[in-house]
Amino acid sequence: MMATSTGAVVADWIKRIADEERKRDEVRVREEELTARKAQLVRLNGRRLLDELRATVARDLAVFQDECGSARARHIVFEDTGLEGGFVIRQPASPAVSLTVAPNLEASAIGCHYRFTSTNGLPPREDRVDLEFAGDGEERLQLKHRGTGQVFATASALSEFLLVPVFTGRPR
Repeated sequence: MMATSTGAVVADWIKRIADEERKRDEVRVREEELTARKAQLVRLNGRRLLDELRATVARDLAVFQDECGSARARHIVFEDTGLEGGFVIRQPASPAVSLTVAPNLEASAIGCHYRFTSTNGLPPREDRVDLEFAGDGEERLQLKHRGTGQVFATASALSEFLLVPVFTGRPR
């Protein structure tokens, strides 16, 4: 046992629990600091990253369509939604696919919603991919797949991930 400044004797178990609580407080403070830094990164760079992704996706769509020539079945429509940098991609030819990319900068997240319309009369299949903004430890903002933890270091890498199901008409 140990004496305190008030003259009371502190039991060892109280000292141990107080030490554990101080350690938990330190971890909580570090987590709050990381969260605040991430929010600041998203405020400073989130829109720029979304603009870069949108431009890369539009470029990749144009290149794909050029590669396919005038094939009507490969005509893909790209539309800005005007909502925080979001966009919609539609391939109307069979098998029809749409991808809606809906950013939420305040939540540091991007929701991606695929809708695959089958040719055999079955109901459409819907898939969702949730992305979150993540720092790389060096004050650079990246996007990470919430389900798998996969990090997309470049807009090109994320464009490929998002567009393959649209180009092929098949879910991942």
